[in-house]
Amino acid sequence: MALSQSKVVAIYPGSFDPLTSGHLDLISRGSRLVDKLIVAILRNESKQPLFSVEERIGMIHEVLDNRYPSVEVEGFNGLLVDYAAERGASLIFRGIRAISDYEYELQMALMNRRLRPEIETVFLMAGEEYSFISSRLVKEVFRLGGNISGLVPPAVEARLKNTGDKR
Repeated sequence: MALSQSKVVAIYPGSFDPLTSGHLDLISRGSRLVDKLIVAILRNESKQPLFSVEERIGMIHEVLDNRYPSVEVEGFNGLLVDYAAERGASLIFRGIRAISDYEYELQMALMNRRLRPEIETVFLMAGEEYSFISSRLVKEVFRLGGNISGLVPPAVEARLKNTGDKR
């Protein structure tokens, strides 16, 4: 009798505004742990993003350049755990850079577990070289004229430089 082989699907949610080298590291590492990794961009109209969800999806596709065939990129609305259930995901990946991230992420993970106990949250530690990088900090350094080389992939840096009026 053959055992059924179910695929392990994970969601890696975030704003990705913009995609950083730290995000890319987690996508690379996370994609090796599961059969399918969905990079999910929350459509949050209350925030004022630098890039639209569609622009961020395009940027991530450009940077990934088909290097990770098991990775999909999409936008979503509503509760993350509901979206994860709709997509058949059993895992949510969250990056942890510092202990301050852990407190917030633990609270979110516990709420998600209460809402959908069948979906587990997995914390992935940031690589040491990326542990200080956040999208918010990258945007701030960029707006103030600082060098963001290495903090974001080159294609993202080029897009940031082309934002012009969005600065």
